[in-house]
Amino acid sequence: MTLIASGKQLFRRAPYKKEAELEAAVEFVKGDLFGPGRVYLPVKKKIGARGGAQNIPDGYLIDLGGSQPRLYVVENELAAHEPLKHIAVQILNFSLSFEAGGRGVKSVLFDAVHQDAKVREKCERYVAKHEFRNLDHLLDHLVFDTPFAALVIIDELPEELETVLAERFKFGVEVLELARYRNAAGSFLYRFKPFLEEVTPDLSAVDFADVDTVVVPARADGVTETFLGENRWYAVRINGAMRPQIKHIAVYEVAPVSAITYVADVKQIEPWKQSGKCVVNFSAKARKIGPIKLVKKGRVKGPQNLRYTTLKRLEKARTLDDVW
Repeated sequence: MTLIASGKQLFRRAPYKKEAELEAAVEFVKGDLFGPGRVYLPVKKKIGARGGAQNIPDGYLIDLGGSQPRLYVVENELAAHEPLKHIAVQILNFSLSFEAGGRGVKSVLFDAVHQDAKVREKCERYVAKHEFRNLDHLLDHLVFDTPFAALVIIDELPEELETVLAERFKFGVEVLELARYRNAAGSFLYRFKPFLEEVTPDLSAVDFADVDTVVVPARADGVTETFLGENRWYAVRINGAMRPQIKHIAVYEVAPVSAITYVADVKQIEPWKQSGKCVVNFSAKARKIGPIKLVKKGRVKGPQNLRYTTLKRLEKARTLDDVW
Protein backbone atom coordinates (compact mmCIF):
# COMPACT_ATOMS: atom_id res chain seq x y z
CA MET A 1 0.00 0.00 0.00
CA THR A 2 1.30 3.45 -0.95
CA LEU A 3 1.20 6.05 1.81
CA ILE A 4 1.91 9.78 1.66
CA ALA A 5 3.30 11.66 4.65
CA SER A 6 2.80 15.41 4.90
CA GLY A 7 4.26 16.89 8.06
CA LYS A 8 2.88 14.76 10.87
CA GLN A 9 -0.11 13.65 8.82
CA LEU A 10 -0.37 10.31 7.09
CA PHE A 11 -2.52 9.97 3.98
CA ARG A 12 -3.79 6.58 2.81
CA ARG A 13 -5.15 5.66 -0.61
CA ALA A 14 -8.84 6.57 -0.79
CA PRO A 15 -10.36 5.07 -3.96
CA TYR A 16 -13.17 6.96 -5.66
CA LYS A 17 -16.50 5.23 -5.19
CA LYS A 18 -18.22 6.98 -8.07
CA GLU A 19 -17.05 8.50 -11.32
CA ALA A 20 -18.52 11.80 -10.16
CA GLU A 21 -15.89 11.89 -7.39
CA LEU A 22 -13.13 11.50 -9.95
CA GLU A 23 -14.67 14.27 -12.06
CA ALA A 24 -14.77 16.54 -9.01
CA ALA A 25 -11.09 15.80 -8.38
CA VAL A 26 -10.23 16.70 -11.99
CA GLU A 27 -12.04 19.99 -11.59
CA PHE A 28 -10.23 20.67 -8.28
CA VAL A 29 -6.68 20.09 -9.63
CA LYS A 30 -7.24 21.11 -13.28
CA GLY A 31 -4.92 24.12 -13.10
CA ASP A 32 -1.93 21.97 -12.12
CA LEU A 33 -3.07 18.86 -13.96
CA PHE A 34 -3.38 20.52 -17.37
CA GLY A 35 -1.14 23.58 -17.07
CA PRO A 36 -1.69 27.30 -17.75
CA GLY A 37 -1.82 27.06 -21.55
CA ARG A 38 -4.85 24.77 -21.61
CA VAL A 39 -8.61 25.04 -21.11
CA TYR A 40 -10.69 22.22 -19.63
CA LEU A 41 -14.38 22.11 -20.48
CA PRO A 42 -16.25 19.52 -18.33
CA VAL A 43 -19.31 19.53 -20.55
CA LYS A 44 -21.33 16.36 -21.17
CA LYS A 45 -23.40 16.55 -24.31
CA LYS A 46 -24.25 14.00 -26.95
CA ILE A 47 -22.20 14.09 -30.15
CA GLY A 48 -22.52 12.15 -33.39
CA ALA A 49 -24.60 12.15 -36.54
CA ARG A 50 -28.36 11.81 -36.34
CA GLY A 51 -29.45 8.27 -36.97
CA GLY A 52 -25.92 7.02 -36.34
CA ALA A 53 -23.77 6.22 -33.35
CA GLN A 54 -23.93 8.92 -30.69
CA ASN A 55 -21.87 9.22 -27.52
CA ILE A 56 -21.35 11.54 -24.57
CA PRO A 57 -17.73 12.41 -23.70
CA ASP A 58 -16.92 13.61 -20.19
CA GLY A 59 -15.35 16.80 -21.47
CA TYR A 60 -12.84 18.47 -23.76
CA LEU A 61 -9.35 19.85 -23.32
CA ILE A 62 -8.23 22.71 -25.57
CA ASP A 63 -4.45 23.06 -25.73
CA LEU A 64 -3.47 26.66 -26.46
CA GLY A 65 0.18 26.23 -25.51
CA GLY A 66 1.70 26.54 -28.99
CA SER A 67 1.14 28.15 -32.37
CA GLN A 68 -1.10 25.25 -33.41
CA PRO A 69 -3.97 24.59 -30.98
CA ARG A 70 -5.13 21.04 -30.28
CA LEU A 71 -8.34 19.49 -29.01
CA TYR A 72 -8.63 16.36 -26.87
CA VAL A 73 -11.83 14.49 -26.11
CA VAL A 74 -11.76 13.55 -22.42
CA GLU A 75 -12.94 10.30 -20.84
CA ASN A 76 -12.88 9.89 -17.04
CA GLU A 77 -12.86 6.26 -15.88
CA LEU A 78 -12.58 4.18 -12.71
CA ALA A 79 -10.29 1.21 -13.30
CA ALA A 80 -12.24 -1.02 -10.93
CA HIS A 81 -15.55 -0.33 -12.70
CA GLU A 82 -14.62 -0.63 -16.35
CA PRO A 83 -12.57 -3.34 -18.09
CA LEU A 84 -9.73 -2.18 -20.31
CA LYS A 85 -11.49 -3.25 -23.51
CA HIS A 86 -14.51 -1.15 -22.55
CA ILE A 87 -12.31 1.94 -22.30
CA ALA A 88 -10.87 1.21 -25.74
CA VAL A 89 -14.38 0.80 -27.17
CA GLN A 90 -15.43 4.12 -25.62
CA ILE A 91 -12.50 5.93 -27.23
CA LEU A 92 -13.24 4.32 -30.59
CA ASN A 93 -16.88 5.38 -30.38
CA PHE A 94 -15.87 8.93 -29.50
CA SER A 95 -13.61 9.09 -32.56
CA LEU A 96 -16.41 7.85 -34.83
CA SER A 97 -18.97 10.25 -33.34
CA PHE A 98 -16.47 13.10 -33.59
CA GLU A 99 -15.81 12.47 -37.28
CA ALA A 100 -19.49 12.01 -38.13
CA GLY A 101 -20.81 14.90 -36.09
CA GLY A 102 -18.22 17.65 -36.35
CA ARG A 103 -20.77 20.44 -36.48
CA GLY A 104 -22.33 19.18 -33.28
CA VAL A 105 -18.95 19.05 -31.54
CA LYS A 106 -18.24 22.63 -32.59
CA SER A 107 -21.63 23.72 -31.25
CA VAL A 108 -20.90 22.06 -27.90
CA LEU A 109 -17.53 23.81 -27.68
CA PHE A 110 -18.98 27.16 -28.76
CA ASP A 111 -21.64 27.08 -26.03
CA ALA A 112 -19.19 25.92 -23.35
CA VAL A 113 -16.63 28.60 -24.15
CA HIS A 114 -19.21 31.38 -24.14
CA GLN A 115 -20.68 30.24 -20.83
CA ASP A 116 -17.39 30.88 -19.01
CA ALA A 117 -16.12 34.46 -19.29
CA LYS A 118 -12.55 33.54 -18.24
CA VAL A 119 -12.35 30.73 -20.77
CA ARG A 120 -13.70 32.93 -23.54
CA GLU A 121 -11.22 35.68 -22.69
CA LYS A 122 -8.35 33.19 -22.76
CA CYS A 123 -9.40 31.86 -26.16
CA GLU A 124 -9.85 35.35 -27.57
CA ARG A 125 -6.37 36.37 -26.39
CA TYR A 126 -5.00 33.34 -28.21
CA VAL A 127 -6.94 34.28 -31.37
CA ALA A 128 -5.50 37.80 -31.24
CA LYS A 129 -1.92 36.50 -31.05
CA HIS A 130 -2.22 33.92 -33.81
CA GLU A 131 -3.55 33.69 -37.33
CA PHE A 132 -7.24 33.23 -36.60
CA ARG A 133 -9.94 35.62 -37.69
CA ASN A 134 -12.08 35.11 -34.61
CA LEU A 135 -13.18 32.56 -32.03
CA ASP A 136 -15.42 30.80 -34.53
CA HIS A 137 -12.43 30.31 -36.84
CA LEU A 138 -10.41 28.83 -33.94
CA LEU A 139 -13.13 26.31 -33.14
CA ASP A 140 -13.42 25.36 -36.81
CA HIS A 141 -9.70 24.66 -36.85
CA LEU A 142 -9.85 22.55 -33.68
CA VAL A 143 -12.70 20.38 -34.93
CA PHE A 144 -12.06 20.07 -38.66
CA ASP A 145 -8.35 20.76 -39.24
CA THR A 146 -6.61 18.88 -36.43
CA PRO A 147 -6.45 15.09 -36.04
CA PHE A 148 -8.65 13.44 -33.45
CA ALA A 149 -6.95 12.91 -30.08
CA ALA A 150 -8.21 11.56 -26.77
CA LEU A 151 -7.29 11.94 -23.11
CA VAL A 152 -8.18 9.25 -20.57
CA ILE A 153 -8.09 10.22 -16.90
CA ILE A 154 -8.16 7.19 -14.63
CA ASP A 155 -7.84 6.62 -10.89
CA GLU A 156 -5.38 3.75 -11.18
CA LEU A 157 -3.32 3.06 -14.27
CA PRO A 158 -3.00 -0.62 -15.20
CA GLU A 159 0.18 -1.28 -17.20
CA GLU A 160 -1.85 -3.02 -19.88
CA LEU A 161 -4.07 0.00 -20.60
CA GLU A 162 -1.48 1.97 -22.56
CA THR A 163 -0.62 -1.21 -24.47
CA VAL A 164 -4.28 -1.90 -25.29
CA LEU A 165 -4.81 1.65 -26.55
CA ALA A 166 -1.60 1.66 -28.58
CA GLU A 167 -2.54 -1.63 -30.24
CA ARG A 168 -5.95 -0.41 -31.32
CA PHE A 169 -5.50 3.20 -32.40
CA LYS A 170 -3.36 5.14 -34.82
CA PHE A 171 -4.50 8.48 -33.38
CA GLY A 172 -3.05 9.96 -30.19
CA VAL A 173 -4.37 8.77 -26.83
CA GLU A 174 -2.81 10.16 -23.66
CA VAL A 175 -3.51 8.55 -20.26
CA LEU A 176 -3.27 10.35 -16.91
CA GLU A 177 -3.54 8.75 -13.49
CA LEU A 178 -5.22 10.82 -10.78
CA ALA A 179 -5.07 9.01 -7.41
CA ARG A 180 -6.71 10.23 -4.21
CA TYR A 181 -5.43 9.95 -0.63
CA ARG A 182 -7.12 10.87 2.67
CA ASN A 183 -5.91 11.43 6.23
CA ALA A 184 -7.68 10.66 9.51
CA ALA A 185 -9.26 14.12 9.56
CA GLY A 186 -10.87 13.57 6.16
CA SER A 187 -8.61 15.91 4.16
CA PHE A 188 -7.53 14.82 0.67
CA LEU A 189 -4.30 14.81 -1.32
CA TYR A 190 -4.07 13.99 -5.03
CA ARG A 191 -1.18 12.30 -6.83
CA PHE A 192 -0.69 12.86 -10.57
CA LYS A 193 1.79 13.69 -13.31
CA PRO A 194 0.80 16.85 -15.22
CA PHE A 195 -0.42 16.55 -18.79
CA LEU A 196 2.50 16.24 -21.27
CA GLU A 197 4.95 16.70 -18.39
CA GLU A 198 7.77 14.84 -20.15
CA VAL A 199 7.21 16.75 -23.41
CA THR A 200 6.80 20.29 -22.09
CA PRO A 201 10.50 21.03 -21.32
CA ASP A 202 11.38 20.46 -24.98
CA LEU A 203 8.59 22.70 -26.26
CA SER A 204 10.51 25.82 -25.28
CA ALA A 205 12.65 25.17 -28.36
CA VAL A 206 10.04 23.82 -30.80
CA ASP A 207 6.33 23.98 -31.35
CA PHE A 208 4.28 20.95 -30.34
CA ALA A 209 2.86 20.57 -33.84
CA ASP A 210 6.35 20.52 -35.39
CA VAL A 211 7.77 17.75 -33.21
CA ASP A 212 8.58 14.76 -35.41
CA THR A 213 11.66 13.22 -33.79
CA VAL A 214 12.65 11.49 -30.56
CA VAL A 215 16.20 11.26 -29.25
CA VAL A 216 17.11 8.27 -27.09
CA PRO A 217 20.26 7.85 -24.97
CA ALA A 218 22.28 4.65 -25.43
CA ARG A 219 25.60 3.01 -24.68
CA ALA A 220 27.94 2.10 -27.52
CA ASP A 221 27.02 -1.59 -27.44
CA GLY A 222 23.31 -0.77 -27.65
CA VAL A 223 23.91 1.48 -30.64
CA THR A 224 25.91 -1.21 -32.44
CA GLU A 225 23.78 -4.23 -31.58
CA THR A 226 20.26 -2.80 -31.67
CA PHE A 227 20.03 0.66 -33.26
CA LEU A 228 22.35 -0.31 -36.14
CA GLY A 229 22.21 -4.11 -35.97
CA GLU A 230 18.45 -4.68 -35.61
CA ASN A 231 17.13 -1.45 -37.18
CA ARG A 232 14.93 -0.79 -34.18
CA TRP A 233 14.91 0.55 -30.62
CA TYR A 234 12.72 -0.95 -27.94
CA ALA A 235 11.39 -0.58 -24.43
CA VAL A 236 10.95 3.19 -24.73
CA ARG A 237 8.03 5.18 -23.38
CA ILE A 238 6.72 7.65 -25.96
CA ASN A 239 3.92 9.97 -24.92
CA GLY A 240 0.60 8.64 -26.23
CA ALA A 241 -0.44 11.96 -27.72
CA MET A 242 2.87 12.28 -29.54
CA ARG A 243 3.15 8.83 -31.15
CA PRO A 244 1.21 9.55 -34.38
CA GLN A 245 3.53 12.41 -35.37
CA ILE A 246 6.91 10.78 -34.65
CA LYS A 247 8.65 10.16 -38.00
CA HIS A 248 12.30 9.92 -36.95
CA ILE A 249 14.43 8.61 -34.10
CA ALA A 250 17.97 9.71 -33.23
CA VAL A 251 20.43 8.22 -30.77
CA TYR A 252 22.60 10.07 -28.28
CA GLU A 253 25.67 8.01 -27.42
CA VAL A 254 26.61 8.55 -23.80
CA ALA A 255 30.17 9.18 -22.60
CA PRO A 256 32.81 8.96 -23.82
CA VAL A 257 31.18 9.84 -27.18
CA SER A 258 28.64 12.30 -25.69
CA ALA A 259 26.95 13.16 -28.99
CA ILE A 260 23.95 12.45 -31.22
CA THR A 261 25.47 10.24 -33.91
CA TYR A 262 22.73 8.48 -35.90
CA VAL A 263 19.17 9.12 -37.04
CA ALA A 264 16.66 6.75 -38.64
CA ASP A 265 13.25 7.07 -40.27
CA VAL A 266 10.40 5.43 -38.40
CA LYS A 267 8.37 2.72 -40.10
CA GLN A 268 6.05 1.98 -37.18
CA ILE A 269 5.74 2.30 -33.43
CA GLU A 270 4.25 -0.75 -31.73
CA PRO A 271 3.58 -1.84 -28.15
CA TRP A 272 6.51 -3.61 -26.48
CA LYS A 273 5.16 -6.73 -24.77
CA GLN A 274 2.71 -5.74 -21.99
CA SER A 275 4.88 -3.01 -20.53
CA GLY A 276 3.15 0.16 -21.68
CA LYS A 277 6.34 0.91 -23.60
CA CYS A 278 7.07 0.85 -27.34
CA VAL A 279 9.35 -0.64 -29.93
CA VAL A 280 10.30 1.75 -32.74
CA ASN A 281 10.94 -0.08 -36.02
CA PHE A 282 12.98 1.68 -38.70
CA SER A 283 12.04 1.87 -42.38
CA ALA A 284 15.72 1.73 -43.39
CA LYS A 285 19.14 1.57 -41.80
CA ALA A 286 20.11 4.50 -39.62
CA ARG A 287 22.32 7.15 -41.19
CA LYS A 288 25.08 9.17 -39.60
CA ILE A 289 24.37 12.68 -38.41
CA GLY A 290 26.64 15.25 -36.85
CA PRO A 291 28.10 14.28 -34.48
CA ILE A 292 26.01 16.76 -32.52
CA LYS A 293 28.19 17.09 -29.44
CA LEU A 294 27.55 17.86 -25.82
CA VAL A 295 29.14 21.18 -24.90
CA LYS A 296 31.21 21.06 -21.74
CA LYS A 297 29.52 23.38 -19.23
CA GLY A 298 26.93 24.12 -21.91
CA ARG A 299 23.30 25.04 -21.36
CA VAL A 300 21.98 21.57 -22.29
CA LYS A 301 22.94 18.45 -20.38
CA GLY A 302 23.37 15.04 -21.97
CA PRO A 303 19.96 13.31 -22.31
CA GLN A 304 19.29 10.66 -19.66
CA ASN A 305 15.81 9.89 -20.96
CA LEU A 306 13.94 10.18 -24.25
CA ARG A 307 13.57 13.75 -25.53
CA TYR A 308 11.57 15.40 -28.33
CA THR A 309 12.70 17.69 -31.15
CA THR A 310 12.49 18.09 -34.95
CA LEU A 311 14.60 16.63 -37.73
CA LYS A 312 15.21 20.12 -39.11
CA ARG A 313 16.81 21.23 -35.84
CA LEU A 314 18.99 18.13 -35.76
CA GLU A 315 20.18 18.65 -39.33
CA LYS A 316 21.19 22.25 -38.59
CA ALA A 317 22.64 21.64 -35.13
CA ARG A 318 26.33 21.47 -34.29
CA THR A 319 25.90 21.00 -30.53
CA LEU A 320 23.15 19.91 -28.15
CA ASP A 321 22.68 23.58 -27.26
CA ASP A 322 21.39 24.05 -30.83
CA VAL A 323 18.83 21.23 -30.43
CA TRP A 324 17.09 22.24 -27.20
